[in-house]
Amino acid sequence: MKIALIGQDIPTLLPGLLADLFFACREGAEVAAEEMNPAMRDVLQGYGSAMVKKADIGGSFLVSGDRETVLEGADCVLYAGDCQPASRFQMDRDALSGSEEGDPGLSDQARVNGGLGGLLHALRAGEEVLHLCDAMDRVCPGALVINLGQPVARTTGIFLKRGYRCFGLGRTPMKGSSGADAFLKRLGIPASRGRVTVAGLPGFAFLIEAADGDLPVTDRLKKAAKAGELGSLSKRWLDWWGTIPAGEVTDAAEFLPAQPDYIPEEHPAFGETVERRKERILYMNTVRQQGADSTEGAMAQLLLLSRVPPIRPMSLAMMILRGESGSMDAVTRRNGENLPDLPPEAIIEARLTLSDGEEIPQHLALNPALAEILREVDAANRLASRAAFGDREALREYLETDPALEGVDRLYAMEVAEALIALHSDVLPRFRDGETE
Repeated sequence: MKIALIGQDIPTLLPGLLADLFFACREGAEVAAEEMNPAMRDVLQGYGSAMVKKADIGGSFLVSGDRETVLEGADCVLYAGDCQPASRFQMDRDALSGSEEGDPGLSDQARVNGGLGGLLHALRAGEEVLHLCDAMDRVCPGALVINLGQPVARTTGIFLKRGYRCFGLGRTPMKGSSGADAFLKRLGIPASRGRVTVAGLPGFAFLIEAADGDLPVTDRLKKAAKAGELGSLSKRWLDWWGTIPAGEVTDAAEFLPAQPDYIPEEHPAFGETVERRKERILYMNTVRQQGADSTEGAMAQLLLLSRVPPIRPMSLAMMILRGESGSMDAVTRRNGENLPDLPPEAIIEARLTLSDGEEIPQHLALNPALAEILREVDAANRLASRAAFGDREALREYLETDPALEGVDRLYAMEVAEALIALHSDVLPRFRDGETE
C-alpha cells in the first residue's frame, strides 16, 4: 500500500499521521511526502525514517520535491494544503475595506468561509487542487483522496467533480470550547456514557441529539442556549432554526449575513506560528539525530504529538482502504441518504459508519428551518467549487444567491468580485481573458 502526502500543512501533521499509521493501525505502508524546501526535506526524511525504524513493521518513508515521484502508484493521497497565507487574506481585506470614495466599504466580507472573501479563498484553493488532480490523473488515477484542504466543503467538491472518491476532515465540531465534548462537560455527563449526534455542513454543523445513556438531554442544552449561556449567536440561531451550533460558532457565522454582534476576525491564523515551527523542527531533529528509542527522542515525540489536531485522517484512510467496519465523527463527503432533507449531491459533515468498507447511511432528520439554511449554504459551497474550474456562470450564480451576501447589492458584489479576481490574477489563470472550463 502506498500513501502520498501533499500540501504545506503536512510537516505539522506528520507526527500524528505516522503515529496513527505505523503504531495505531499497524500498517507497514510505503509513505511518500512532497516537500519543496531542501533543508526541510532533510528534517522530514530523518524524522520519518526514525519512525519507520521504531515501528519495525516494514514500510518505508520518502521525501521528494518531485510531485509525480511522490504520487506514482499511490493508493491514497492525503491532501493538507491551504494556499491562503495571511498575505493573501490581507490583500482581500485591504481591497474590501476603506472609507474613501470608491472604496467598497465591505470589510465584513473579508472572510475565510462564505461571502466574497470565502469565494476568493475557494478559487485560490481550487487552483491548487486542480493542479494536484492533473498530476494524479497521470500517475494514480484510482487513488482515494483524504482531504484536509481548506475550505473543506469546497475543495472536497472540486475533488468529487474531478471524479475522485474523496472524504474530508475539517476542524471537528466534536472538540473544543464549543464542541460536542464541551456539551457533555457542561451537563456533567462522562464521555463514556454520553452520546452526541452532530450533523450539517463542514464549518456549519449543528446539534441533532444529545443523550445520557438512553435518556435524551437535548432540551437541557437548548435551555442553556435560550438563557444566553452558550453565547448570543447560539441563542439567536436556536430561535431561528430550533437547534444550536456545534464547533466553532465564529466559523458558522461567516456563512451567514452580517451579524449585529459578530465581526469577522481581522487577522485569522493560517498555519503554524514562527515559534511553533521552530519548536517542531527542533523536536523532529531530536528524533532524527537521537533516535525514537532514546530518552530524548521519546520525549521529543511526545511533545510533537501533544500539538497534533484531534482529527484522525490516517485512521479514516485505513478504515476505507482496508474495508473495515467502524465509525468516525464529522466526516465530509457527498450526502447520499445521510441527511434526507438535503440533496443527495450536497457536501455534508456527519458521522461516517462503515460495514466492511461500505457506508451505512445515517438517515438523520433535520428541523425544517435548519434544513432550509443548510440547503442555501450547501448550494453556495457547490457553486464556489464549480466556479474554481473557471466557470463564470457558477461564479455569477454564487454572487446572486450566497446567503452571506444578503444585504449587499448583487451587481455591486459582482463588480467587487471581478476586481478581487484581477487582484489575484497571478494565481487564478483560469479567469484570465475570460477563459473558462
